Amino acid sequence: MLVYSTLLDVVETLTKEEFIKLAIEWMQGSPYQDSIIPNIQWNGEMNIRYGNNALWMQIEEYRNKNIIAIRYEKAEKDGVIWDTDFVLNFSYMRLAIRLDRSFMPFFQSFDSAFSIPYFVSLLINKKLLKDDGLLPITREPFVIEKNNIGILVDIICGRVSYNLPVVYVSKTKYDQYPVSVGKLANQLRGIAHVLVQQDGWTNYDIRRLCESKNEYYGAIGIYYPLAPAKHTRFLYDEIHPNGDMLAEKTIHEIFSYSNSKEIPTLYTWNGVTSSLLTDRLKSQIKERQDAEKAQKQAQDEKEQYIDAFDEDLEKYKRQIENLAKQNEALMIENQGLRTKLDEMDKVPALLLGNEKDYYAGEIKEHLLSVLSDALTNIEQNTRHFDIIQDIISNNYFEKKRTEKANDIKRLFCGYNKMTSELRQELEAMGINIHEDGKHYKLTLLSDNRYIVTIAKTPSDNRAGKNCASIIVKKMF
Repeated sequence: MLVYSTLLDVVETLTKEEFIKLAIEWMQGSPYQDSIIPNIQWNGEMNIRYGNNALWMQIEEYRNKNIIAIRYEKAEKDGVIWDTDFVLNFSYMRLAIRLDRSFMPFFQSFDSAFSIPYFVSLLINKKLLKDDGLLPITREPFVIEKNNIGILVDIICGRVSYNLPVVYVSKTKYDQYPVSVGKLANQLRGIAHVLVQQDGWTNYDIRRLCESKNEYYGAIGIYYPLAPAKHTRFLYDEIHPNGDMLAEKTIHEIFSYSNSKEIPTLYTWNGVTSSLLTDRLKSQIKERQDAEKAQKQAQDEKEQYIDAFDEDLEKYKRQIENLAKQNEALMIENQGLRTKLDEMDKVPALLLGNEKDYYAGEIKEHLLSVLSDALTNIEQNTRHFDIIQDIISNNYFEKKRTEKANDIKRLFCGYNKMTSELRQELEAMGINIHEDGKHYKLTLLSDNRYIVTIAKTPSDNRAGKNCASIIVKKMF
């Protein structure tokens, strides 16, 4: 599960060697002894791995694309696995930093809190990050004064664009900040800019220049660099002020946006390692073709070489297939998931039970679907109606159940046997397939509560449609 993701531009002077040394410095500088891989002496080697199965760091160089990818993985004793990835494209001097959390089968519980990789602070301290337009990448708030109001006005009016979203914190009627702006800027370092109003008396000038579109009297506005992303505003309640809750809502919104952005494949660890394997496979294929051309001169040597190559070829194919499935699962998880960090919200409306999501946002989608259906039977202009409508309008879901149902109906249209293509697509959706005599047993993610039995060779021409209906009802 992705918990932190950002893309940053680094200075042109940063070399591959300095980048790798910085990653090693970050790991060895951890305040936690059990997070440090001991006795690392890096001497310029590429494509090397340090540590053991529970704690390791791997460095991969993708020369064809001028990319260095580094993964650091730590497996906790409670079954939680942390993956921290740094992928730097030296052709564009763009750096992707991602923190991912996954779980071993035996894990029981975990703390949802996490820390932004200190690697971001190292980059800031060493001045290795380029400015984002007119705004520096920093962990301190950017103060809006009378002489730089134009920067804020241009952002509010959409006249400039930045790579990172901008958070603007206005002052209250009593010329105070509604939240701890220093703490907020530090918690959003590397994924957002925090702009703060220096004096409340500048409200008039700001309002006049941006046609009253600005936040004021303690309100917080979030402005996104992409046109489709809407402007978000959180109001300050001076009667019942709660700075911690206001800060949490702001942080949650920024992380949801950041983690739902699609990252190019070659800015991910799996994307780089998969491409490396593909290139090596192509190189193996070319070597095989060259060997076949020399068949008449060295028939015996060629046959011996091909036997060894075929074994390597199958191994690489299996690795590429596994990586492709992982990439597909990550893309599905990351695209459009604006509620990725719901479990981090410290003020939830409901507490979840023991059921776990079988895909990102599944439980939330079921709940919102039921609420949406129920809304049509509730009298309008009532407190009951307004609360339900507010929950629905402030929680986004992608209707993946409908998408999966449509995929099942498409796959089983005209079904007469279990083809390899059908099997592959079902397994990609998390449906396991086992043979049982003249039937197949379909199980959702090995959960024996959700089993559907279908015939191997149905005689009824409506069998496929019936199978699809049963699967959708049982599993989605």
